[in-house]
Amino acid sequence: MRWLITGAKGQVGTDLQRVLRALDDAEVLACASADLDITDRAAIAATVAGFEPDVIVNAAAYTAVDAAETDEDRAYAVNATGPALLAAEVARTGARLVHVSTDYVFDGTGSEPYPVDAPTCPKSAYGRTKLAGEQAVRELAPEHGYVVRTSWVYGAAGANFVKTMCRLEAGHDTVSVVADQTGSPTWSADLAGRLVDLGRADLPAGIYHCRGGGSTTWHGFTQAIFAELGADPARVLPTTTDAFPRPAPRPAYSVLSDAEWIAAGLPAMLDWRAALAAAFAEDRAAYLPD
Repeated sequence: MRWLITGAKGQVGTDLQRVLRALDDAEVLACASADLDITDRAAIAATVAGFEPDVIVNAAAYTAVDAAETDEDRAYAVNATGPALLAAEVARTGARLVHVSTDYVFDGTGSEPYPVDAPTCPKSAYGRTKLAGEQAVRELAPEHGYVVRTSWVYGAAGANFVKTMCRLEAGHDTVSVVADQTGSPTWSADLAGRLVDLGRADLPAGIYHCRGGGSTTWHGFTQAIFAELGADPARVLPTTTDAFPRPAPRPAYSVLSDAEWIAAGLPAMLDWRAALAAAFAEDRAAYLPD
């Protein structure tokens, strides 16, 4: 199979390359934003025509949640226009599009894991643009578009919450972290493997949820990170969202139900705590400050 990866230098894109290149039957074209601007219709058409992929995995995204509040046009271009152009191409060629989306499409006021058909109601510019991208994929490629929502992603590549907490642990006696936001941490290496499973499976197009097993708060997640570092988790102090005002609202509850994923026969993700341990075991140095 031929796989085209967009956003190839990001957390998920980097791990997708590693997973796919370990397969004997995978031919991979990995495109960072400098290689392929997904908002450029002609560039997409030329790349698809030249490589003829069987599967496109769109890991490109504008993920600066707070910056999107004042830069929504750019966020929309990457998160909505780009997926629409990719969806149009797969609808024309018959390839598959696996498009990575987010828990931010929900309002975060729930108390039970969100099923794939739960009403969407994003509260941030980031969430609005990602929802627009989802809708474009489903409308333009109803038979070829796979939307995969995930949450709280971290990995060895790029900047992320785990690396930030490792840096803070090294430089502070205590760290205050919000304890009133609940979600599912997701290791990008595990996610990448499951995205490949979906791309290879004979399953109907649609929306799927794929995230780390179980759930925790940012406070609980940070305590686990400290434990992996050999530091005292008691150094992580609980605080509230109100204590850290941000330009973009954060979902208070954003756990995604993976019931449909499991029912489709796809492999379950690791429990979030086991995944964190595996991430440190695989490449501990990647998370530590220089």
